[in-house]
Amino acid sequence: MEKIRHATIVMMVSLLAVGCRVPDNSDRMIFRYNESAGIGTLDPAYAKDQALIWGCSQIYNGLIQLDTMLRPMPSIAKEWSISEDGKTYTFRLRDDVYFHKSELFGTADSSRRVVAGDVLYSYNRILDPKVASPGLWIFNEVAEDGFQAPDDSTFVIHLKQPFSPFLSLLAMPYCSVVPHEVVEHYGTDFRQHPCGTGPFKMQMWKEGVKLVLRKNEHYFERDEEGNPLPYLDAVAVTFIVDKQTAFLEFVKGNLDFMNSIAPSYKDEILTAKGGLRDKYADRITLTSTPFLNTEYLGFLMDGDDNPMKDKRIRQAINYGFDRRKMIKYMRNDVGRAGCQGFIPYGLPGYDSTAQFGYDYNVEKAKQLLSEAGYPGGKGLPTLKLATTSTYLDLCKYIQQQLGILGLDVKVEVNPPAALREQIAQSKSSWFRGSWIADYPDAENYLSLFYSPNHCPVGPNYTHFTSPKFDRLYERAKAEVDDSIRLRIYREMDSLIMDEAPVMVLYYDQVLHFTQKNVSGLRSNAMNTLDLRRVKIDNSPKKR
Repeated sequence: MEKIRHATIVMMVSLLAVGCRVPDNSDRMIFRYNESAGIGTLDPAYAKDQALIWGCSQIYNGLIQLDTMLRPMPSIAKEWSISEDGKTYTFRLRDDVYFHKSELFGTADSSRRVVAGDVLYSYNRILDPKVASPGLWIFNEVAEDGFQAPDDSTFVIHLKQPFSPFLSLLAMPYCSVVPHEVVEHYGTDFRQHPCGTGPFKMQMWKEGVKLVLRKNEHYFERDEEGNPLPYLDAVAVTFIVDKQTAFLEFVKGNLDFMNSIAPSYKDEILTAKGGLRDKYADRITLTSTPFLNTEYLGFLMDGDDNPMKDKRIRQAINYGFDRRKMIKYMRNDVGRAGCQGFIPYGLPGYDSTAQFGYDYNVEKAKQLLSEAGYPGGKGLPTLKLATTSTYLDLCKYIQQQLGILGLDVKVEVNPPAALREQIAQSKSSWFRGSWIADYPDAENYLSLFYSPNHCPVGPNYTHFTSPKFDRLYERAKAEVDDSIRLRIYREMDSLIMDEAPVMVLYYDQVLHFTQKNVSGLRSNAMNTLDLRRVKIDNSPKKR
């Protein structure tokens, strides 16, 4: 059935490929994209996944933002300073940032300038247990009563101890600045009545159908030539759940942008080497960048009858499958084989010349199994690998490769929510996982192996425990010298690879597809959606 369905999709796309883009008689620049995951809220206090982050990023600003190289840059804050001990951050705010117009500021056509008290209110709101923001953790390092607004233009944060990645955390949408008048008026319904300072403001939202954001005519940022941003007149988001249907809409020209692709139609648009097929080259643009996402399989490090507790078995499994072949033939060379550490390619701390990690080595795998008392896998019980349907093909490949070593692997497919629950409750001894960076610092990845972070308290899903690792982790968190901190990160990554609580599959890659008449779309390894400088050429030759 799946083969028939795929053939039908290919035939439909092939027919569409010879057509022209649907004409648009309007000269207005409206950027259209689909969000198959849906958007459940536009309150930045709950912006915990990509769909919500992308939506909120158009409406709000924080004190700082990250550029294409993931460096902290000014936003509402025009400048900042950090005390010598690394524990006090002082921000100076711009005086030309205004909230979107709202009748709650006085009249239907009124606004209000952002002041430091708004930042104080927004940050304290994240800490409010009644709000129950999933972003509460980002202020774990902030001292008690650590937020201060001494005047309208100054905001101060005091930390318990130095924490070098802290600036990057402040760029997260959780830290968006919101007006107390609007939030308190709507209460929980603020999710449907967003009001921020961002380049776009709410126009219309029919949940599950369409979201339209209109240009903020009074946005404070300008381009390098002094022209006001954004260039676009509006952003229109649809919520087509079926990704194949959304793909067809993109091919027809009814969407301007597509992020990544599903396995069912990757071969239709991508070559075997991950490039754009010739039949689309004249009307679609493909851009790619490293994506801070490490895909892996995790081993539970405890349990009474768990053979994975033996490091030699974990190492044998790591040596026992060909990651490079998997990337080439199963992912069309999209991404990079995970042969180094857990820190992903594209993030400071990743070491392309690392002498740690795992590559394909059948003889080494066999030797380790023999040393563990299971020559040729004999005597080892069936190993159960828990995954979801999206990753079934990769897990089947690993199952086949490990079978050559004599290992009996059973792949168990679970709904995503069920698998997350199993992992959180430590009911899966071997499971597929992924870690997308919350902020661009290797500490975010290494936190998965810090002992106090054992789930369900934190993200240490493998229950890995190492006093040496914990000491290095605590030292790195407090280190203000970047070069020293990176050396510590690499030592920690090396330790993780030797102990092998995980087997890294690959480091992911962002794929952005746009129509040829779209220009100026910016992104970075966090896969942000920056529409401030996007332009759409509606001239007939570009449609």
